[in-house]
Amino acid sequence: MEKYFADPLRYDGGMKYERCGRSGVLLPKVSLGFWHNFGGVDSYERSRAITHYAFDHGITHFDLANNYGPPYGSAEETMGRLMDDDFHPYRDELFISSKAGYNMWPGPYGNWGSRKYLMASLDQSLKRMHLDYVDLFYSHRYDPETPLEETLQALVDIVRAGKALYVGISRWPLEATRFAYDYLKQRDVPLLIYQGRLNMLDREPQQEGIMDFCAEQGVGFISFSPLAQGLLTDRYLNGIPADSRMSKGKFLKEEMLTPELLDRLRRYNEAATARGETLAEMALAWILAQRGVTSVLVGASSTEQLAKNLKCINAEAFEEGL
Repeated sequence: MEKYFADPLRYDGGMKYERCGRSGVLLPKVSLGFWHNFGGVDSYERSRAITHYAFDHGITHFDLANNYGPPYGSAEETMGRLMDDDFHPYRDELFISSKAGYNMWPGPYGNWGSRKYLMASLDQSLKRMHLDYVDLFYSHRYDPETPLEETLQALVDIVRAGKALYVGISRWPLEATRFAYDYLKQRDVPLLIYQGRLNMLDREPQQEGIMDFCAEQGVGFISFSPLAQGLLTDRYLNGIPADSRMSKGKFLKEEMLTPELLDRLRRYNEAATARGETLAEMALAWILAQRGVTSVLVGASSTEQLAKNLKCINAEAFEEGL
């Protein structure tokens, strides 16, 4: 295996960094998500090439979760291999996050938001990734049954134990987010960031008031699923490709592509073409222009795809009139 040496000009190639709320953390405008394409079923050499390209172009933030794969845990195992093979010399330049909250192992303690689950899951994640700590650890989803104090105190204690430098929450409703912000602030472990699904087709964090709250309180915001699982690309403008996610029906269902949605996507695509951009570039640029957004998480199945997505950094904001 050829030894990896990071590009010495990796911070001079045009990546822009945004302060994460009121903190010392600067995140790249585009961060790399490991949800798809980095699991045990995927080519390690391709994963390696994508992460090399990302870091060589200034992407310092890699986002994972305990159950990313498939199978569960395998994306973190890929990260562990990458650390051993390539990134150990650059550990202090990387901002690595993981999460726990969704189903991970059988039984009553492998899911949701209990202290037992969060603590055990992070210990497992650190072993898989061959790390002493993560830079950021999230509660991956709101748990309506476990007392919020228990979930949040676990996050506080994780930081105090040195297993994470910062904490965040993902997909929590507004009132629970307010409670989390106050609870963590009172214990000197501030809420660094909120991760939410935001794209031109799904604006729930804006509509619910979460993004305004984060902006006002100095909490960062990072968007996942920015291209709506591929809908906000040119993938489905002329039907459903046989090899697409929608044809497989796992995350996208064919019935979602209604005539109304298809018409909207085509109008977006026309606007992007008029701007000299792809629909994906314009969709990412739209997110980066929204109030309070720190970074956008992109997936990538190839270095070519990642290169195209990085163009959004310099794109003009899309002012929607559609």
